[in-house]
Amino acid sequence: MAVGDRFTAQSAIELEPSVKMQIAVGGQAYEVEIEIDGGGALLVGSSGGPHVGAQLQSKVLPTVPRAHPHSANEPDESKLCHSPVAGIVVRVSVKAGDELSPDDLILVLEAMKMETSVTAPFAGKLKSVKVVPGEAVKINQTLVEFE
Repeated sequence: MAVGDRFTAQSAIELEPSVKMQIAVGGQAYEVEIEIDGGGALLVGSSGGPHVGAQLQSKVLPTVPRAHPHSANEPDESKLCHSPVAGIVVRVSVKAGDELSPDDLILVLEAMKMETSVTAPFAGKLKSVKVVPGEAVKINQTLVEFE
């Protein structure tokens, strides 16, 4: 059974005492083990949502983080601010070397005749500004880099 499977009639799936599966939460993958107390069954209704015939308890199993090889030219993603929308840069309110506090205005984007203010996600000093007024940007494009 996969996430998103649809059932037209309510069905019961007998489960073993524990089941291991991978789930995604906020784009982050986790391996979990579901333990069934009392030998119950997991019921799947017509809406596709789980209905529990017994108490289920889950725990996150430790996994080894995968190493991401960083080259000297590859910036640290935690120090970048990305565009939340595709649009045109209307105004840039900062320059390299500026000290910013959380929520300070960095720049304004226009998309579909609406302006979107991009603010500092955290306090820090700007290393570089990657865009200029009038430039078209894509969604998730790097706008500024912090030191």
